[in-house]
Amino acid sequence: HTNSVSLSPAAWYPLGRIVGGTVYPGLMVTAGLIHYVLNLLHITVHIRDVCVFLAPVFSGLTSIATFLLTRELWNQGAGLLAACFIAIVPGYISRSVAGSFDNEGIAIFALQFTYYLWVKSVKTGSVFWAIGCCLSYFYMVSAWGGYVFIINLIPLHVFVLLLMQRYSRRVYIAYSTFYIVGLVLSMQIPFVGFQPIRTSEHMAAAGVFALLQAYAFLQYLKDRLTRQEFQTLFFLGVSLAAGAVFLTVIYLTYTGHIAPWSGRFYSLWDTGYAKIHIPIIASVSEHQPTTWVSFFFDLHILVCTFPAGLWFCIKNINDERVFVALYAISAVYFAGVMVRLMLTLTPVVCMLSAIAFSSVFEHYLGDDMKRESPPIEDSSDEDDKRNSGNLYDKAGKVRKHVSEQEKTEEGLGPNIKSIVTMLMLMLLMMFAVHCTWVTSNAYSSPSVVLASYNNDGSRNILDDFREAYYWLRQNTEEQARVMSWWDYGYQIAGMANRTTLVDNNTWNNSHIALVGKAMSSNESAAYEIMRALDVDYVLIIFGGVIGYSGDDINKFLWMVRIAEGEHPKEIRESDYFTPQGEFRVDKAGSPILLNCLMYKMSYYRFGEMQVRDVQLCVHLQTAPNWRPVPVTWTVD
Repeated sequence: HTNSVSLSPAAWYPLGRIVGGTVYPGLMVTAGLIHYVLNLLHITVHIRDVCVFLAPVFSGLTSIATFLLTRELWNQGAGLLAACFIAIVPGYISRSVAGSFDNEGIAIFALQFTYYLWVKSVKTGSVFWAIGCCLSYFYMVSAWGGYVFIINLIPLHVFVLLLMQRYSRRVYIAYSTFYIVGLVLSMQIPFVGFQPIRTSEHMAAAGVFALLQAYAFLQYLKDRLTRQEFQTLFFLGVSLAAGAVFLTVIYLTYTGHIAPWSGRFYSLWDTGYAKIHIPIIASVSEHQPTTWVSFFFDLHILVCTFPAGLWFCIKNINDERVFVALYAISAVYFAGVMVRLMLTLTPVVCMLSAIAFSSVFEHYLGDDMKRESPPIEDSSDEDDKRNSGNLYDKAGKVRKHVSEQEKTEEGLGPNIKSIVTMLMLMLLMMFAVHCTWVTSNAYSSPSVVLASYNNDGSRNILDDFREAYYWLRQNTEEQARVMSWWDYGYQIAGMANRTTLVDNNTWNNSHIALVGKAMSSNESAAYEIMRALDVDYVLIIFGGVIGYSGDDINKFLWMVRIAEGEHPKEIRESDYFTPQGEFRVDKAGSPILLNCLMYKMSYYRFGEMQVRDVQLCVHLQTAPNWRPVPVTWTVD
């Protein structure tokens, strides 16, 4: 099985899939380029090793980019702390462990580096830094669909700067260059194409660009008009420009020239939209709302400290700190809506927490550092010496005696500094311990090999997925076509090397719905669908014997909902519930559920096994690694 050809016949059978038009190429191009360069330098490395270690290498680059960005926003000390935080924080390690060959592994580096170059271009007003920002943005577009976050956050930054009357020639040069060059570069990616000028997700950037040109033109007229004329023309011109941009976007959207917000992005604003209209998006566990436990699990103490960093930035506001404040606020909202977007929140949390810790350390350790340096004589000290007999200061208050001042500094002050410093260091130590524990226990196992723990602390390794795919590879024909739910498509193609009907590239909802319809129909109806699709084998995951909760029965309602969206006359979700509204898989369950293909395959001879193999089930207590042999159903 290979995805190197333009049309892959071994995926999405019988439709095939145009790989170049349905995937972001950045990840594969990066891995291929690294492999080519290393072999060009006569460093013999297998492409598999490059793929395995690509994410950890880029996580190191992400730490460097985070250091550079935080240094531009605050200072070098905060940058070093931010780099240390993002190097070990679980929220990012979850996508950057060895073997995680996924778009997010390289995308967060591109995200942070693009933001660094944007801040640099705003601070300097240099076309050089703006062009660098465009190139980094181009790489981000090639790598991940999250580039939409960039193309909306940077225009928002410019718009807020205009509202705050912080317009400058630097902002004009930076954004005009970024929008024009970045737009042209992003359209070179085949999967993106003309979306930057035809979809609503990109219209905010175009609107801000037009508004910025109008604003700059009015600023140009400022020196040529009187103050009263300029104020009248300015407010009128800006209002007309904003109104014209808004009405133009509405008109083009209404006439169909601009596509409306896609469901994937609309679900970020209306959290209940996907469950009703696009169940395939809502069915993914990564698209569920984030719980407070997840925030603490992935970020630990940084959850509590990053609002302090945000407060420090707002207190000492400037152009680039406006950007990080907008970044933080928007990322917090999106991470709360969707678990997957915790990844975009993690970098800004690390940066702002680093600013908070850095500011505290500077405040409580800065005086000691200054005291160690040689004292500098100034005029105020000479005045104090000359007027030592005066007991009143300039405000008329009683001046403290020198000995009292020394007692105050040597008494309570140093103790407070020591206590606060120790507390900060203890928090950082606890954070490091938590990150190490989470990484080793939650994020170090591959997704196809699961680990569980017994009451006595011993660990069981569940390797059924890999063994089942190996069984398929060894015991089925090379041209066999396997029907399964889309969750297992990539694994079957990559590990079993067999043709699949659907996979994790969920570009065709109707074809996935047809597979869902087959799973949720009775055997005779499902047989007709499978014969029409040339299915040879059906693969399902059933965890009833060992209590595995991630099996297909637990996902079954999502199959029904997705099928109902395309086939509402044949499939209705309510039919799979009892009259009391319960979803039951025992004898009291819905008759339609008990006769559907998924249920019949999952519980095939399940009762007989429980009755016949009582002694074997008891033996499970001493042999916890026992597992049933995978059963594959053949369609003749």
